[in-house]
Amino acid sequence: MNKNLKVLSLKYRPQNFADLIGQDIVSETIINSIKYNKVPNAYLFTGIRGIGKTTIARIVAKSLNCKNGIDSINKKDSCENCHCEAIANSNHIDVLEMDAASKTGVEDVRDLIEFSRYGPTTAKYKIFIIDEVHMLSKQAFNALLKTLEEPPEYLKFIFATTEIKKIPVTVISRCQRFDLTRVKSLELFEYVKKIKDKEKGKLTDEALKLIVKISEGSVRDALSLLDRAILSLEEGEEFDLNKAQKIFGYFDKSQLINLFQLIFQGNEKEVLKVYRSIFDQGVEPKIFLNDFLEILYYFKNINSLTIDGNNFSLNDEEHKLIKKLSNEVEQNTLLLFWQFTIKTLGELDIVNNQNLSIEMFLIRLIHLKKIKKDTENIEGIKNKLEDKNIVLDDKAKIDSNDLFNIKNKTVGQIKNITQEKKLDDEISKQKDIDIKELSINSFDDLLHICISRKEAKLRYELEKNVNLVSFDNQRIEISFNEKLDKDFIKILSSKLYDWTNKRWIITLSKEKGSPSIKENLLQDKKNLFEKKKDGFIYKKILENFPDAEMTEVKILKEENNE
Repeated sequence: MNKNLKVLSLKYRPQNFADLIGQDIVSETIINSIKYNKVPNAYLFTGIRGIGKTTIARIVAKSLNCKNGIDSINKKDSCENCHCEAIANSNHIDVLEMDAASKTGVEDVRDLIEFSRYGPTTAKYKIFIIDEVHMLSKQAFNALLKTLEEPPEYLKFIFATTEIKKIPVTVISRCQRFDLTRVKSLELFEYVKKIKDKEKGKLTDEALKLIVKISEGSVRDALSLLDRAILSLEEGEEFDLNKAQKIFGYFDKSQLINLFQLIFQGNEKEVLKVYRSIFDQGVEPKIFLNDFLEILYYFKNINSLTIDGNNFSLNDEEHKLIKKLSNEVEQNTLLLFWQFTIKTLGELDIVNNQNLSIEMFLIRLIHLKKIKKDTENIEGIKNKLEDKNIVLDDKAKIDSNDLFNIKNKTVGQIKNITQEKKLDDEISKQKDIDIKELSINSFDDLLHICISRKEAKLRYELEKNVNLVSFDNQRIEISFNEKLDKDFIKILSSKLYDWTNKRWIITLSKEKGSPSIKENLLQDKKNLFEKKKDGFIYKKILENFPDAEMTEVKILKEENNE
């Protein structure tokens, strides 16, 4: 087979440590261990797909078995009359490559251990390279433990995995672990550009940057995308950013920034127009929402982000525009947008026409922004109405924090002051009485109000699962308790606002709070039990009835003595 017919990820696969990119620390550590003859029994390489786990495993195998030493490997692809070429081609008799995804059972591992009893045929070491090692069964791992900890001198293991958490700790502790990092954007860009030049492909730098962004630090993904781009070119054609966006399903992020600007302005017609143009480019709704989240993240955190060689998501102009717009938008609004977008992503799986769902999502964002603006100006509107002897009914008030659960509220009820003056006076008096009666200054006050208001669920949580740290000035701090109902803080905050007409802050603390009321009662009961057990009466009873046993103590109202 002609070598040039190989896909780029195989054609340009690194053959020595010098060819590797992005893994300098790993390479240096392994080279030093081999030079100083401090080779571990087993190597474990972990990281995302396509960053060189299997490639490094083969290079390590070559380094251990090369007759000319590790320095020779870094100077050329393979040594003459050596084992390097056979190992690189995966056909060396003493270097066995095994895919754990297809051989997961304990019998497969037992065969491997049996095979390991025999020394290497021609090389210095017999080496087992096991890819996707996390796929081995629990029994297979257990069968491997003893051999892994005390293998023969000629035997070495090299493991590779993308899911380190699935490997037992007992196995990890017997290996020298190396976490391979994602390749930095600038380094990967230079690497892809070099290969593009070797392949004589006509791709612009902007198109290459998009390839690097999509690959997310994976060298194999980047080379696969580059391969696809080169194959799509006609003779004499150039692969630019527009073509890259069409082929890879991405669109110009400046359109999204423009969309955000229109949403903040409340321009519903233009928002839908821009989205429909994006949809017509072939962008799927889920891809659109994920990119929407990405731009939303930049809006929220733009002041802490810089344009450098590790980030090809934004150019200088986009960075400046987002920074300008973000200063005109409240941070709370951006957080609400984020929550609403995540919620819409989940809704896409239950609707037939996802495109219509996205349009409604954008319209709802515009109305969220409008509600925020309206609630800020509601006092001014109220004052204007009062100048004309008109007031808004209590039902017309809008809670600015209740933007997600907007219920059917009567906003248009307008009444004449002269008609409602008596009723308003009575309501005002009743409110004053209620607020005075519901003044909450201590934890005991809170508990008594829950009892009087028949809030059984709140009372239960307060008595049994709340360990109080502090209670002061509309702030309640309690210890974290796994038994506490997950909606307790939300429900209590809402009730406190209804009862006191004030905002309360309730926080969870790592500090150990005071025992709960239930715990105090149990402790008091236990102390009383122990006291009575040591008392005179119980001892007298035991003298006459040695088999007697006290099981419970009840306190009588008129108890004067033991």
